[in-house]
Amino acid sequence: MLVLAWRNIWRQRSRSLAAVMAVLFVVWLGLVYFGLVGAARDGFYVSLTEAVGQVQVHAPNYRDVRDFRDSLIPGAARVGQRITSALPDTTVAAALDVPVLLSGEDRARGVLLTGLDQPAALRERFAAAYLAAGRLPATDDLDGIALGSGLARTLQVRLGDTVYAYAPGTEGTGASAYTVVGMLHFPDAARDAGTGVLSLRAVQNLAAPGAVTRFELHVPQVRRAADDAVLIQLRDRLRDALGESVIVETWREVFPSLSRIEQVMRPVVLVFVGLFFVLAGLLVVNTVYLSVIERTREFGVVIALGARRGRVMRMVMAESLVLCGTGAVLGLTLGTLTLARLSRGFSYPGLEGVMRQVGLPAVMYASIDPVEIIVILAFALVTGVVAALMPARVAGRLEPIEAMRFVA
Repeated sequence: MLVLAWRNIWRQRSRSLAAVMAVLFVVWLGLVYFGLVGAARDGFYVSLTEAVGQVQVHAPNYRDVRDFRDSLIPGAARVGQRITSALPDTTVAAALDVPVLLSGEDRARGVLLTGLDQPAALRERFAAAYLAAGRLPATDDLDGIALGSGLARTLQVRLGDTVYAYAPGTEGTGASAYTVVGMLHFPDAARDAGTGVLSLRAVQNLAAPGAVTRFELHVPQVRRAADDAVLIQLRDRLRDALGESVIVETWREVFPSLSRIEQVMRPVVLVFVGLFFVLAGLLVVNTVYLSVIERTREFGVVIALGARRGRVMRMVMAESLVLCGTGAVLGLTLGTLTLARLSRGFSYPGLEGVMRQVGLPAVMYASIDPVEIIVILAFALVTGVVAALMPARVAGRLEPIEAMRFVA
């Protein structure tokens, strides 16, 4: 039956070729579309987790605390050692966020000072992503501060100027003067206008000796959103090691809104790909239906010779499936070659600034899950079946005598 279907669809080569090319294009487009969205999803994932870690450790109920001291994890050095012992293959960074009043010579503003203790690799990535001028405060620097560029403009300070921080009601010195050694630029305007970065020791001396507000764990082997299942295992191991004195969460639990954005990408792509297949299916319907009309007398003879109507309908269905199957195979081949090239890295020239604004790296790598390939091929199969339903019904309901008298 497939051989007969193959012969019949090429009676009108141009029409059949147009249908095959339509399915080919949609399959290719669907694969590339999934690959590009996968690249964006993984790029977004890498940018986010490089900034905040894949797993974070906080004080219990840190989201609801009203007193700064309730957000602290005391004995940070001891907790950090327990984290390293439980998960030796992870990279651990510590941070302490303190709300302060920061002033220059003439202006003051309430801001969030962040003390960072990062390993060298994370420190270099942070500088590459956000440092606009000067340098970051060194790990043992108690006097240097890097300001968001928006905050520096508000306070009217430049590199080398002195700023004053006031943190009343805290457990440290409560007040200190710092020298501006660096300028940062954050894509988020609110963060850019309200953030200062110091060494962890400097902020601890100011407000909370020996404490941090969070630990950030970076897992080098997890670089794709699809690998997040590993983080659940690591989170559970760390919870067992640290007990109930702290709360351990994956990045999805810390930032549920960002997680939802990442998760909605695939359903949106499915909707668009489905619409493309609907358009391709209309062309296949047209091709198969016209083929049935042109062969009405032939179907009449076949039915008159004893062929069952179900067999005639299967003949039409086979033609539609051959059309869609041929296009799907060719589209899969072309799409695989395209994705193989894009998986080696690609960029959008001239849009690097826009990419940083939306949290994407300048260079991305296409990726596609096997299930997405199966979905594309399933769409092609369903298109072939649905496109043949109406023409097959027309062929199956033909009356032999009337069909043999039919003149196209």
